[in-house]
Amino acid sequence: MALSVSLTINGTARDVTLEDPRVTLLDLLRERLALPGTKKGCDRGQCGACTVLIDGRRTNSCLTLAATLDGAEVTTIEGLADGDRLHPVQAAFIENDGFQCGYCTPGQIMSAVGLIAEGRAGDDPERIREGMSGNICRCAAYHGITLAVQDATRRVEAEEKGDAA
Repeated sequence: MALSVSLTINGTARDVTLEDPRVTLLDLLRERLALPGTKKGCDRGQCGACTVLIDGRRTNSCLTLAATLDGAEVTTIEGLADGDRLHPVQAAFIENDGFQCGYCTPGQIMSAVGLIAEGRAGDDPERIREGMSGNICRCAAYHGITLAVQDATRRVEAEEKGDAA
C-alpha cells in the first residue's frame, strides 16, 4: 500500500510516495533522494552516524519511519553549508581535527549543531562529551570533536550577536 508524505528537506519541499510504509528516513535519504551524507553505521540507533535534525531536534534517522514525518522539516549534513560558506560547526571540525576516517563525521556534526542549538554545549568539555555521547567515533577522535564543539559554540554565539568569528 503506497503512502504519500510531504517533507521539507534541507529547505526544499518534497512530496514522496512510499511503496513500503516501513522505510526508514535513513534509507529514504540515501537510496531515494540521493543524499548520501547521512551514514548507515549500526542501523540500530546505537552509533549516531545517521543523526539528522527533524524539526530542529537531533534524531537517529535509522530508527525513524519516513511515514511518520508528514509535514516535518529535515536537515541533513548536505543542508548545513550556505553555498561555499561552511556552517560554523563544519568549519570548526576542520580546523580542530574533529575527525580521522570521517565516517562518523556527518552524524557528529549534526549532533553538535543540535547540541549547540539546544543551548547545552557550553564550554565545559565534560558537558560536551555527555551531550555528544550518542555519537560513537571508532577512531577515537573525541578530543578533536570536543575542541570543535567548543570552538563552534563560540562561533555560533558570535554570529548570533552579529560579530565576526
